This record gives sequence, C-alpha cells and structure tokens, in this order.
Amino acid sequence: MEDEKMIPHVGGQEAGYLFEFKPDGVFLTVYPSDGSVPAVLSDMCEALKKYGVIDYDIEILVHTLREAAGKSQKLADHFEVPFDCPGEEETLEKQDEKPAKEKEEYAKFTIEITKDRMKSIVHIDYETGKLKPGMDMIMEALQSKNVIFGIDSQAVEAGLEDGVEKFTAAQGIPAISGMDAHIDRKFNLSIRGKPVLDKDDQADYKNLNLVVLVKKGDLLAERILQTAGTSGRNVFGDEVMARHGKPIPLPNGKNTVVKDENSILADIDGQIVDTGGKISVDPILSISGDVGVSTGNIDFIGAVHVSDNVEEGFAIKATGDIEIKGVVSGATIEGQNVFISGGIQGMHRGKIVAHGDLRATFAENADIQADGTIYIMGVSLHSRLRAGKKLIVDGKRGQVIGGALAAGEEIRAKIIGNFMNVSTRLSVGTNPMLEKKYQDTCKEYADCKKRLLQLTKTLNTLGKIDMSKLPPERLRQIRSLKMSQFPLAGLAERDEKIIHTLETEMQNIKKGKIRVFDTIFPGVKMKVNSAMKNIQTEQKRCTFYVDEDVVRTGPY
Repeated sequence: MEDEKMIPHVGGQEAGYLFEFKPDGVFLTVYPSDGSVPAVLSDMCEALKKYGVIDYDIEILVHTLREAAGKSQKLADHFEVPFDCPGEEETLEKQDEKPAKEKEEYAKFTIEITKDRMKSIVHIDYETGKLKPGMDMIMEALQSKNVIFGIDSQAVEAGLEDGVEKFTAAQGIPAISGMDAHIDRKFNLSIRGKPVLDKDDQADYKNLNLVVLVKKGDLLAERILQTAGTSGRNVFGDEVMARHGKPIPLPNGKNTVVKDENSILADIDGQIVDTGGKISVDPILSISGDVGVSTGNIDFIGAVHVSDNVEEGFAIKATGDIEIKGVVSGATIEGQNVFISGGIQGMHRGKIVAHGDLRATFAENADIQADGTIYIMGVSLHSRLRAGKKLIVDGKRGQVIGGALAAGEEIRAKIIGNFMNVSTRLSVGTNPMLEKKYQDTCKEYADCKKRLLQLTKTLNTLGKIDMSKLPPERLRQIRSLKMSQFPLAGLAERDEKIIHTLETEMQNIKKGKIRVFDTIFPGVKMKVNSAMKNIQTEQKRCTFYVDEDVVRTGPY
C-alpha cells in the first residue's frame, strides 16, 4: 500500500498516456490523440524499466498504444519501486533525454517485413554506430511498421545482447490448409490379365485373372471426407484465411449402393468396372456350351464366359472381358481383354477386337486387333495381326508363317517364315489404331474449327444490327446461334487435347524392334519405323532395329 501511495500513477491525459501501479498489477491507458504529440513506445518501455517492471506483455503494450482508445489495459502483475522514483506529476519526457551526440552513436537498423507478412526481421549495421540499439528503439520501430502480433521480446533481447546483425522480432502464425476429400478404393484392378503361376512357377495362360469379382454387399470404396483449414494471423494482426479441403462426389455407378453416405457396396455379384469417375459392378454372363444357333449373337454389358466354342457367323460383343474355352471359328468377337483357349480359325471372315490384351493358342487365317498386346502361344498362320503395344508368338512352337503383323513397340517370335520362303510382312514402330484415330480426330477438329469460324463471322455481322428493331422470332434465332458456339468450342478443345495426347503416344513408340528367338527365313519383308528391309538369307537369334534410318541386325 505504501508503494501505491508513492507512485499512484505516471503520466496523465496531457502526456497522452497513464501508468497506474496498483496492488494487483500495472495498468496502461493511452488516450486518443487530440492533435498534440502522441505517446511514444520508447517512453513506455523506459517507464516500465524505471519502475522495475520486467515481465510485461509487449503485445498488449503495442496494441494499446496503437489503438489509443482511452481504455485501461493490464500489462504486468508485479513491479518494484526504485529509491529515486519520481512524484506523480512527473512525465517521461525528461527521463528519455540523452545527449544528441550519444543518440547519433547508435548503430542504424531497419525492419524488414516479408512478402507474406509472416515475419518481421531486424537488420542491424553495427559499422554505423558504436552503441547497440535499445529494446525500446526496436519496439518503437516495430510500432511504426504496425507490427503488433507475434512479437518475441526474448528473441529481440537475445539478438541485441548477442550482437547479431539479423534476427526475427515477430513471427505470425501461418494458415494450415485442409485436406481434400478422396476415395479409398478397396480393390486392385492391376491383377487383371496376369496368368496364374503353377507349382513350378510356370505361367498358366489358360488360367488368367481376367476379371476382379465381388459379391453382393462387398465394400467397394470409402469416401474420406475433407477437413477444414486452420486460419492464421500475420504480424500486423490480420487474420490469414485458410483453404478448406475440397469435397468429392461418391463415384457410385451401376449396380452399387451407398451406405452411411460415404461407403459404396456392391448391389449384385459381378465384375468391378472402374472408369475413374464411376465404380460399377457388371454381372458376368456365363454360357454353358457353344455360342451358336441355341444362343444367337451376344451383345452384353459386362463380362462373358463361354465354356465351349463360338460357331461360324455368330458374334459376341461385351463391354467387359471375354473368355472362350473352345475355338472361335469364323466369328466376330469384341471385348475388353479377350482370352481364347482353343485358338482362332478365322476362315477369312469375322474379326477379333480386344480393347485391352488378347491371348489365343493359335491363329489361322484370322483378323485380330488389340489396343494392348497380342499373345499367340502356338502358330500364327496367314493371319493379319495388329497390336498397339506388342505382338508375341513365343510358345513351344511360336511360329509366324505368312500374313501381315504390325505392332507399335515390338514383334517377338520363335520362328518367322519357313524354309519355303513364304511371304511374311512385319511392321513395328507405328500403332495402326492410333494413326487411324489421330487422322479421324484431326479431320473432326478441322471441320469443327471451320464451323466455329463461320459462326463467329456470322455473329460479328449480326452484332452490327440494331437488335431493338428485330422481331421476337429473329431475336430467338440469334440467341440460339450464340448459344451454339459454346458446345462447338468445347468440342474443338476436346479434339485438340486428344490430338496432343495421340501425338505424345505415337512419339513414345518410335523405337520399334523385331526379335527372333530361333530363326527368321528369307521371304520376310519388314518395316521398322520408316526403314525397310527384305530378309535374303536365313538368320538365327537376332534383333532388328533402326539406327540412322537403316535397319540394323543385332544379337537376340
């Protein structure tokens, strides 16, 4: 109580600030400026130091001084009164007086605010003065820069005491972005098309994982929800808004059911089909016996399993995989991955199309096309085979006799041609399906751009007409014409992206090669990229490739 009587307050309304030393702590009031000289931070710091206030909240001090709202704010819980404390009428202007010469000897410093406003860094050039800047000088400089948040007085004190040239005086709190929602798939489609290994670790191409099956009620995927971001605050005290995580729709497709808003379950037994945007379940059509007169043609959304043969003149078309245990004779087959255990007798009619890979025991007078890889375990005889990636004929016999074979990346066989020099044509380094799609898309893109250009010219001409003088029907036609340009522009943009993608894919398969494990006979004519070569003599265990636009021969 005696201390309270000795120094009931320091400063006053005229000084612009008021320190009150009370039993329960030290309080500061900063009055609104009325045009007189405003209170200075250095005065405040000096006063607190003079009256033994060591542990005080510098952020509250700076904020109170900046706000100048005339409200009392508590700065500290304790203070000590020195023996030579002044009376209550004394202000701090005289206390801070120093000779001009001494002030000039202080080292110069600058306050740097980072671009993101998250740090306030003090740079001190000690070559410009003999004395270190005081704590009050740093705090006053921070105030002049409007730095009021995240001030680390201990870091400032340590930086000054250690005499470092650069230290962080204030540090904001960065915002933390939320996590985007994502789909956790509970299945693995990468196992499709991989043959089962027998006890001797040999690939059994008659037993393939061509489909990924699920039962009704199986969990297919879960949605992991997005999280909210956490806002931050910069050194100016401004709130830094955080980016919240983005939601994602459930990719529930056909024959699935949603449970608890975030889980997808299979609604039927069947095969998983994942397009990226949708997860669906396709049922499997199992045919016990032949596909022929008793069944008619098959056109099915899903997978098809045939236990026996596909007879001449019939067709199977499926969106999923097709597995045929018997022989395909002069039939048309189209599906995703196609596996034909008994082989293909083309009979110069029908066609086999696989949008993925194709596997067959043999091919005779067949027309086969696959976007992926074609595997023939036995013999390819007088057949037309086209593969987007590889064409492999390397079973126990693994022989290609006659016909025309084309692959984007590689043709590999045990034997090509025969001792009778049967004409056999090979082509690698170009993808025939990609080339056709590229040409078709380029034509569609050119037509679309031409129509769009004509439409733009028409609209520009109509834009010069006074619309207020046109009848309602004519105005509706013009509005319809304007609206038609948007889907047309979207179509052109889509085609342009497809063209770029196809160009990239075609560039990636330029280095084609032909590999012969055993023998290649005369009569074989090959094209590797754009280079041609006719085989004149029998060669063994070799690889053909292009170097400097010439077909070279190397070891297998």
